[in-house]
Amino acid sequence: MTQANAGITYLASLLGENKLRHPKDPASSHIARSIWQILQAILVFGIIAWLIYAGAAAMEYRWQWYRVGPFFYRIVDGEFIAGPLIRGIIVTLQLAGVSSVLAILIGAFTAIGRMSNSIAGRSIATTYLEIIRNTPLLVQLFMFYFVLAPIFGIDRFWAGVLCLAAFEGSFAAEIIRGGIQAVDRGQYEAADATGLSKFDKYFCVILPQALPLILPPLTGLLISLIKHSAIVSVIAVAELTTEGLNLISDTYMAFEIWFIVAGMYLVLTTSLSVLVNILEVRMNRAR
Repeated sequence: MTQANAGITYLASLLGENKLRHPKDPASSHIARSIWQILQAILVFGIIAWLIYAGAAAMEYRWQWYRVGPFFYRIVDGEFIAGPLIRGIIVTLQLAGVSSVLAILIGAFTAIGRMSNSIAGRSIATTYLEIIRNTPLLVQLFMFYFVLAPIFGIDRFWAGVLCLAAFEGSFAAEIIRGGIQAVDRGQYEAADATGLSKFDKYFCVILPQALPLILPPLTGLLISLIKHSAIVSVIAVAELTTEGLNLISDTYMAFEIWFIVAGMYLVLTTSLSVLVNILEVRMNRAR
């Protein structure tokens, strides 16, 4: 009995010591929290799906999901033929890609103008920002398409690209300027003390430190650009939203088409967020 009691006492002491050292397993807690969050998301999406189904049932809407296949692609005599939704998403990617590059360039030059010692540079940059940020995007699109495009002979695709680039470039300018000015002033003084030129100071010292600060808000800006690209449907650019509208007018499948279009936009924006998050983690590790 004495040995048994001693063994029980020793085992209890080990368990007590283990509880003191590990009051809660972090891994188990993280897994439980993740499962609970997933269940919450499933519950929310389930409620939304039920509300949509109930609303469609009240309208006596007939779901026709079996018809959506050809909207993506068809195989005719062994040849792949892209459907309107695939063609639309390709045009959306082209719009977003070209507009993103132009918006970042416009934003960079505008930020430089805002921070320059030139009165003319600051005045032009400030005027551009005030005009673009304080007028609706739709009005700007009409100005580009109905006023500037006929003067310069620009087609509707490039009118949409330039309008999106000008609009998002105004926000990119403030993001870039804020990131550069957030770098500690000591870095500027250290670069000047080593005798670096202004170009080398910014591209070798300031910008590498400002980029991690610029990247997260700039990602949000690019996601907004993808979503804002839908507005060019009003000038009949054949992007995803335009193709969706055309399909609805032909098939009257409003519920199915809009769900698919929304899902395709969601995949685009989520993929961009994931890619940028991976890039941000790698940049932070390299610092």
